[in-house]
Amino acid sequence: MFREFKAFIMRGNVLDLAVGIIIGAAFGAIVKSLVDDVLMPPVGLALGSVDFSNLFVVLKEGAKAAAPYATLADARAAGAVTLNYGLFINNIVTFIIVAFAIFLVVRTANRLRPPEAAAAPNTRDCPYCRMPIPVGATRCPQCTSDLTSA
Repeated sequence: MFREFKAFIMRGNVLDLAVGIIIGAAFGAIVKSLVDDVLMPPVGLALGSVDFSNLFVVLKEGAKAAAPYATLADARAAGAVTLNYGLFINNIVTFIIVAFAIFLVVRTANRLRPPEAAAAPNTRDCPYCRMPIPVGATRCPQCTSDLTSA
């Protein structure tokens, strides 16, 4: 069983998948930081000093403190039930950036891949009846013409 597991792990596609997951997780963290720390603050400032991470609706007040809550952290500390639509907006922007980056990577990889060689034809036209016949045929199955002289 150990040998089979070792053979499974050492396959190229499993190792490629593992590397892809690790790089994807690191890339996701970078993009999340880009959205949360670089892109959303200027967007929030342009929209009137809005911090998207603190946009929420209180569904039920907390037992420890009553509403209103200045930040999402205050609402969570009070035990309030909140609908966090600002965090959802941040996650949508993060997803769009990651999806676009993956699109660019796949597009570039497809352009760098060498074109596949065209397969050799396995049929040709009969010189007498113009019906497709196998390349190695010596007699046409449609018109029964002898193809060795053609």
